Amino acid sequence: MKLNELRNRPGSTHPRKVLGRGIGSGLGKTSGRGVKGQKARTGVAIKGFEGGQMPLYRRMPKRGFTSIGRLDFVPVNVGRLQAAVDSGLLNAKDKVTIDSLVKAGVVSRARDGMRLLGDGELKAALTIEAVYASESARAAVEKAGGSVTMTRAEPVAEDKKVRKLPKRADANPKAKKGDKSARAKKAAKSEKPAKAAKPAKSGKAKK
Repeated sequence: MKLNELRNRPGSTHPRKVLGRGIGSGLGKTSGRGVKGQKARTGVAIKGFEGGQMPLYRRMPKRGFTSIGRLDFVPVNVGRLQAAVDSGLLNAKDKVTIDSLVKAGVVSRARDGMRLLGDGELKAALTIEAVYASESARAAVEKAGGSVTMTRAEPVAEDKKVRKLPKRADANPKAKKGDKSARAKKAAKSEKPAKAAKPAKSGKAKK
């Protein structure tokens, strides 16, 4: 056995198909792809078409709802504020806001505001301004002698609810009692008074 006599096992390799060598070869013109242009190229899936089977974007489950107008808050626990005070990053006498936390390096970004949570222990009396604060966080701050101011109350107040429209389109709550809508006036003009009935003839008929 010599190196130049080594061969692959029978069936392990196949000869390469000859493409685009005339329509008589069976794989001419479009070379077996069937179309020209974009669909003849590799890596193209127009609208996710997978040959008729259920495409991937329809096989994936849809769960939950994500609002496009959602706000991204920074969660900050009261224990984290106490650690910042102990390390000297925050002064207990200053007002604690999201901007002061970013400036002190307690949080990296301000985003849409601070959401104060009650995990941990707070000993310093802090004056905190947050977008929202949980009940446990407010209780911990007030117990330590501080105060919390919320700039955005949750849930939405009653006065911000959508006002219901009147049932009828022509019903105007500000209109006076004697006023009539345009539709009512038009209907009144179109109605004609009923004709009076002719009196019956009295007397004998002529011969």
